Amino acid sequence: MSTRILVVDDDLNICELLRIYFENEGYEVIVANDGAEAVNTFRIQEPDIVLLDIMLPKKDGWQVCREIREFSAKPIIMVTAKGEVFDKVLGLELGADDFISKPFDVKEISARVKAVLRRYSAKETKNDDEVVKFENIEISLMKYELKLCGKAVDIPPKELELLYFLASNFNHVFTRDQLLDKVWGFDYLGDSRTVDVHVKRLREKLEGVSPKWKLKTVWGVGYKFEHNG
Repeated sequence: MSTRILVVDDDLNICELLRIYFENEGYEVIVANDGAEAVNTFRIQEPDIVLLDIMLPKKDGWQVCREIREFSAKPIIMVTAKGEVFDKVLGLELGADDFISKPFDVKEISARVKAVLRRYSAKETKNDDEVVKFENIEISLMKYELKLCGKAVDIPPKELELLYFLASNFNHVFTRDQLLDKVWGFDYLGDSRTVDVHVKRLREKLEGVSPKWKLKTVWGVGYKFEHNG
């Protein structure tokens, strides 16, 4: 069964260019030209990956990404004429898996699509026996599920992936750039604030759950999941 790509852009020429290229590469391509159509099409067609423009009618790309992340962890690559660091950081915070700026080379987009799909596939095929467990916490990347004190807690996919990575490597310190690379798969963007934002949100969820572990800031270096068992 061929991989299904949802291309979301209000520029019909770009949609046609990407459709022709990816169909020639063996993909199935679905097109949406505004944000509202994109969310509806995603729900109905269940694509494997989304190429998502930011400047869209009805709902912008940020809103589309936010709404998709409420019910799906399927990969999203933001494609936009905007190249500012702020846009990239916001995309990361909303759960985007990669970011590419216009004008683009279709071969580069193809390479990014393949890389993101490989990372996503690797996560899906993880053995759930590898669920990370400590006192009062259980993190399953396969199920995309966080349990605190035995109860499931709502958590965005990227927050869960960050927590899973840190907890899987407990007591090991990672820099912000290392976490961007390991969790988001991004090359250095010039700004790593998104890691700080995700850690802050995780701490709010994890506060008071157990005295035996915590998300610790190592000043001047980065973060670690500290376990003192």
